[in-house]
Amino acid sequence: MAPPAIIMATVIPEASALTGVITININPVFQLGPFTIHWYGLFYAIAFIVAYRYGALPLALRKGVSRAMAERIAVWTIVFGLLGARLYYDVQQPDFVSNYLLKPINLIAFWNGGMAFFGAIIAGFITLAVCAWRYRINPWMLLDGGVLFAVVGQPIGRIGNIINGDILGSPSNLPWATAYTFETPPGSGHCAILQPGFYCGIAYQPAAAYEALGTIVIGVILFLLMRRGVRDGVAAITYVGLYAVSQLILFQFRKSEPPGPLGLREAQWTAIVMLVVAVPLLIFLWRRTASRLEAMHSGAHVPPAQPAAAQ
Repeated sequence: MAPPAIIMATVIPEASALTGVITININPVFQLGPFTIHWYGLFYAIAFIVAYRYGALPLALRKGVSRAMAERIAVWTIVFGLLGARLYYDVQQPDFVSNYLLKPINLIAFWNGGMAFFGAIIAGFITLAVCAWRYRINPWMLLDGGVLFAVVGQPIGRIGNIINGDILGSPSNLPWATAYTFETPPGSGHCAILQPGFYCGIAYQPAAAYEALGTIVIGVILFLLMRRGVRDGVAAITYVGLYAVSQLILFQFRKSEPPGPLGLREAQWTAIVMLVVAVPLLIFLWRRTASRLEAMHSGAHVPPAQPAAAQ
């Protein structure tokens, strides 16, 4: 993801006449009265609202969890999911000690960009499991709600990445390639871009859009599974496996993160661990606990019927 700093990049003269590609001429930061607003943060906020309303809440209500309880769990999961995504990004940085440990505010400065979604998945799953224990709810059902939240919200959040230009592929002349041309200040010949090594006026493959499309495909699969009435936990395990596979594929298009051992990027190594360790472990736990937890929590959160009115 994007380093948490704006890099001033000179416009490449020979690339000034852009044809046949998508040009983005949007300031990643704008003023709303006295407030400085980042498009990245704005779309995250929109994503949280929409994902809760149309992803997690319908499942919670259908399973008998009250709206107030669902909101409480969602807030805790969002908070720790953001922290998990940011911290997992932080520890992967080569300047982790000098720029993060010694500057603690940078550890949580997710508003500057720089998030690793696998960290959100790990922290979110842990948070949901703790909430399930605390509020005596079937944890597999909560995990299903969490992944529905993810597949609805993540594509919306990627719009902020597209505006920022912080998830980019290789230079390209494909019709959907994106070039960034916003100059700061206007007319200066310089533009704001969040990635070193990338240049204004050059079209790149929109890796953030590929990520959004990949998540949408996963979301369609999950909602089809839910419509078929699969048992609690199946959607959550399916999501972890499919998301890991998607990252193995889609990170081949991402050039904004340097490759590591064997030419694989850090997210791809995490995806391999997820497929080899996390998915089998989740399947094992699901087989051992799903039936017992379903029986234990069956009807536990359905509000009692009101007594009939006296005749």
